[in-house]
Parts: sequence; C-alpha cells; structure tokens
Amino acid sequence: MNISTSSQQKMTNYRWTICAMLFFATTINYMDRQVLSLTWMDFIAPEFHWTNTHYGYITTFFSGFYALCMLFAGRFVDWLDTKKGFLWAIGVWSLGACLHAFCGIATSGITTGNWAVGFEGARDAIATVGDVGKVINVSVMLFIFSRLVLALGEAGNFPAAIKATAEYFPKKDRGFATSIFNAGAQIGALLAPLTIPVIAKLYGWEMAFIIIGALGFVWMGFWVFVYKKPEANSKVNAAELAYIQQDETSHNNTEEKVEQAQHRKLSFLECFGFKQTWAFAFGKFMTDGVWWFYLFWAPAYLSSVYNMPSSDPKAQAAIFVLYGITMLSLIGGWLPTYFVDKKGMNPYAGRMKAMLIFAFFPLLALFAQPLGHISYWVPVVIIGIAGAAHQAWSANIFSTIGDMFPKSAIATITGIGGMAGGIGSMLINYSSGKLFDYSIQSNMSFMGFEGIEAGYFIIFSVCAVAYLIGWCVMKLLVPKYKPISI
Repeated sequence: MNISTSSQQKMTNYRWTICAMLFFATTINYMDRQVLSLTWMDFIAPEFHWTNTHYGYITTFFSGFYALCMLFAGRFVDWLDTKKGFLWAIGVWSLGACLHAFCGIATSGITTGNWAVGFEGARDAIATVGDVGKVINVSVMLFIFSRLVLALGEAGNFPAAIKATAEYFPKKDRGFATSIFNAGAQIGALLAPLTIPVIAKLYGWEMAFIIIGALGFVWMGFWVFVYKKPEANSKVNAAELAYIQQDETSHNNTEEKVEQAQHRKLSFLECFGFKQTWAFAFGKFMTDGVWWFYLFWAPAYLSSVYNMPSSDPKAQAAIFVLYGITMLSLIGGWLPTYFVDKKGMNPYAGRMKAMLIFAFFPLLALFAQPLGHISYWVPVVIIGIAGAAHQAWSANIFSTIGDMFPKSAIATITGIGGMAGGIGSMLINYSSGKLFDYSIQSNMSFMGFEGIEAGYFIIFSVCAVAYLIGWCVMKLLVPKYKPISI
C-alpha cells in the first residue's frame, strides 16, 4: 500500500462503526449478567428460599465456569476468526440468559411433578412444597446450569472484541477504542437498574430474563452484515486502511514479512512460556473479581445494609448514579495516548504509567463503610469512583496484549487472562456469600463494625488494595516494553 497516495484521500471512519458494534455487544453482555443480581434478593429468593450463601454458590459457579471457558474461548475465536466467533458467543449467551426464566417451571416440575404450568402457576405450585430444602437445592442447581450456559457464551465476548479492535485500530488508538466499547459495561449497568426491576415487578422476574436475553439475537442480525476484515471491507478506503495498518508498515521492511508475522500462530502451550502472558493473567486475577463483586453485590448491599430493595426508586437512582460515575473511565483510554503522543513514551510504558495512576483510586473503598453512616450516597459515590478506576485499568490491561503479541494470538492471550480473572472472581464471590451469612448469624465484630457491615468492610478493603498489588507484580514480570517475536 502506498501511504503517500492513500493519505491524499479523505479517510473513512468505518472502524468506529465496528467499535460501536462492540460497545452494544458489551452493553448487552452486562445487562444479561445484571438480571440475576437485580432480581434475586427481592423477587427470586422469597420464591425459592435462598440465602446469601445460595446466591454466592450460583455466582461462584458462574465465575469458575466463566474462567474455564475463557481459557478456550480465545483459542476458539482465533480458530473461527472474529466474525463467526462473535456470532457463536453472543448466540450461546443469549440462549443462556433466556434459560433462567424457565428455572421456576423446571423446579415446579421436579418438586411437584407438575410441568404443565406457566410462570405464575409454577410459583403457586412451589409454594405448596413442604420440603423447603428440596426447593432450594433444585432451584439452585437449575440456576447454576443456566449460568453455565451464559458463562460459556459470555467468555467469548472480550477475546472477540479485543481481536476486532486489534484488526481495526493501530496500537496507539487501541486503548481509547477499548475504553469506548468497554464503556458498554457501565451503560449496561446503568440501564439495568432502570429497566430490570420494573420489568420484574410488572411482568414477573422471568420476563426480565427473556426480554433482556433477546437483545443479543437482535445484535447478531446486524453483525452478520456489518463485520468484514478491514482489507476486505469496501467501506474502508485506502487512507483508512493505511491508518489502521500503520504499525505494520512502519515496523517491517516488506509486506511479505508482515504477512508471515500475522499468520504464524503460537501454539497454546507456547503462550504460557512468555512472562508477558503471566503479567497480563496476574493483573486480571487480582482485579477482575473486584468489578464483578461490585456488579453482583451492589444491589444486595443497598438492600441488606440500607434496607433499600432493588425495586425501590431510591435504590434504582443510587445504582444509576454509581454506574454513571464509572463513565469517567473514558479518560482511561485517552491518558495513554497522551503519554505516547505528547511525552514520547512507547505504548506499553504509557499504559503502565496510566494504570499506576488508576490503581490508587480504588483505595477510596477503604472509606466506603466507615463513612457510610453519613448517608448511603457516600459509599455509592466511592464505589462509583472505584468502578471507574477499574474500567480505566481494564481498558489498558487489555490493550497491553496488542502492544506485545501478534494479532494471531491476541484472542488466545485474552482468554488466558480472562480465565485468571474468572478464578479471582470465583474466589471473591464465594467468600463474600459465606462471609456475609456468617457475619449476620454470628453478629461478627470487626474494626468497629458489626454484622453484615463488618463483612462488607472486609471485602471493600480487599478490593481497595488489589490494583496496586497487581500493578507491582506486572511491572516486576515485564519492566520494559518487549514485544513477542515469532
């Protein structure tokens, strides 16, 4: 490609259309995850007699299976390639989201033998079952199964999205593009409390799963026609293609070398032989669970500590504000670009400096519970700031993969890191459920807090220091920019 010739054209901006599609996919992804967290305590738990521990089991299995699936999802996306891999991922997770709605009917069928019921009939039938333990066990297992299907599909979202970003954006812009599509997590979390409790209250919790789950099938219809590789896409002109491929043309002597570098694939075992892989994986292990804790437990926190059920307009407003604050994370995508363009840093150094800055903000979570007596808005704002820092961190840690690994391995490495993050999330969700029930039953006292408040203070403290620990270990493993040569 002749860059001087292509630069004379007015550059198309189709790459931002792709970024928008990734944004909507991530929004749907997080809305699907939020349905259970916004309905379990006030709508589902009374029907099936769940406690915090039972909910903790469900989220733990989801996180654990998600971690396992992430290990292979990236490889699956690299094998099928971006377009087909994303279609399979969102199709499976949308099916899994809808499956949750039928757990009540299945519980009724298994516990009473009556399968020919609707959603309301299932609730009435379950209420007549004398063996509460059986209802709990059956319903928990059915929800775990539905979450496993959801996890199987959702594991493909970020490997496919990061791969698409690497295909459509040069290295210096990938952090910003990632922060934009990753903002779908916040938008999904913003929309969820405004819509899901309302749907559950008006039409039943089952319809909340079905309506939100169906959004993924709509997205698939657009993706089929929107996505093609940039070099094969008629909507990407020569100038935009030259911009997208600027890293390749500036760092390789011939197009043939570029082609060979992109098509030589690392084996699965080879990927584990690089310190860069372990640095990314450890950073994800330490921090992913923090975001998932906020995502899964924030509604329950307001309900159990401040007596504000998810259907309460005050709780909905609080969750909306919390995730609205996390939108500040868009700065996270811009800051490394500033360090690269204005300070002359290489992409990895700029990203790591930005991540160190973001790692200090979660320390505010140490004060969420101590200052919570002033107003519930204090922990809401603090958690929102911590969440914004996480999303800024997340956008950049994902982009470190594209800084150092060839495109052919990006989804695989993303999957390995996602597995590590899923394990971290599994541990924090399991321990949180156990700790919260124990703190209530024993009226546990810790650092001046009692009962459930003591439990939340402990978990908030863990969340506060996770990022600095993760950054230090990443820096020790990969102190300087060192791209993988294959």
